Amino acid sequence: MNTIPWQDRPEGNRDVMWRYSANPVIDRYAIPSSNSIFNSAVVPFEDGYAGVFRCDNRAVQMNIFAGFSKDGIHWDIAHDPIIFGAGNTDMIDSDYKYDPRVTFIEDRYWITWCNGYHGPTIGIGYTFDFKTFYQCENAFLPFNRNGVLFPEKIDGRYAMLSRPSDNGHTPFGDIYISYSPDMKYWGEHRCVMKVTPFEDSAWQCTKIGAGPVPILTDEGWLLFYHGVINTCNGFRYSVGAALLDKDRPDQVKYRTRPYMLAPAESYEMTGDVPNVVFPCAALHSHEEDKLALYYGAADTVTGMAFGRISEIIRFIKENSL
Repeated sequence: MNTIPWQDRPEGNRDVMWRYSANPVIDRYAIPSSNSIFNSAVVPFEDGYAGVFRCDNRAVQMNIFAGFSKDGIHWDIAHDPIIFGAGNTDMIDSDYKYDPRVTFIEDRYWITWCNGYHGPTIGIGYTFDFKTFYQCENAFLPFNRNGVLFPEKIDGRYAMLSRPSDNGHTPFGDIYISYSPDMKYWGEHRCVMKVTPFEDSAWQCTKIGAGPVPILTDEGWLLFYHGVINTCNGFRYSVGAALLDKDRPDQVKYRTRPYMLAPAESYEMTGDVPNVVFPCAALHSHEEDKLALYYGAADTVTGMAFGRISEIIRFIKENSL
C-alpha cells in the first residue's frame, strides 16, 4: 500500500483541515513552458503516484500533462501535453483542456476534464499506464464544467457529477448527477445540490462545483466541493464538504454550513486569479484515518492540506445546513 503524503496537525491548530507547511507543493514554473500549474488530479499508481496536471503555458493556452511521483509531493511532470488517440469515438476535437480529475474504475484510469468544443463541456478519456491515452465522446452538450466520476458503478451504471454552466465565467451554478451504461451516452440527470441563500451560508451562494472524486465511507459518499461568493472584489472560492447517500447519491445527507478551507495564505490570495482555493484531488487511507487534499491556489500553484477522515465526517454532521 502506498504511503499517503502526511503532516501532523500543527500544535495549537484547531481547524478540521490544515495546510502543508511547505506549500505550494507545485510551483507555477515547474516545467519550462508553464505560466501556472493548478487544479490537477492525483491517484495511487504502482509504487507511487501518477497525476494529470493543468499546465497553462505562457501564451495562457490550457492543456493537461501527465506526471509521476514517488511520494505524492515531489513531481516529475511531462514537458509536453497529453496526446489522445481515438477511444470510443473518432471525434476528439479539442480547443483546450483544463481542470482534470482521475479515478480508477474496474480496469483502467478514467480522466475527465473541461473540454473546449464550441464552448466548455466535459471531456472523457482513459489510460492504463499514464503513457498512452484514449479520448472518448464528450459527456454533455456545452456548456458544462466540473465533471467528476464516482469511483465505482452505481446500480450497474457509471455516474458523474457536473455543473451545467454558460460560455462565460458562470455567475451561477448547481451540481447535477448523470448516469451512463457505457461511458458514451449519458442521461437520467438529477439535481444534487444547489447554491445556498446568502443569509444561510454566503461563501457558497453564487455557484458550487464538485471537487475530488467522491470517497465511499460508512456514512455515505464524502464529497469535497468548491463554493463561490461574488464579492465587491470579485469571485472568492472556498472548500466545503458533503455526505451523499451511498445508493442514491443525488440525495444529500449532510452539507457544511461553514467552509473548511478558504483563501488565507499569500499564495491563495495573490496570483493570476486572486482568492481561490479549488479542490481537485484527494488521497485517503481509511485504515490510517488520513486524507490529503490537493487544491489549486489563486489559479497559479498547487497546494495541499490534511485532515482525519473521522474528524471531517464529524465536522460535516455537526455543522450541517
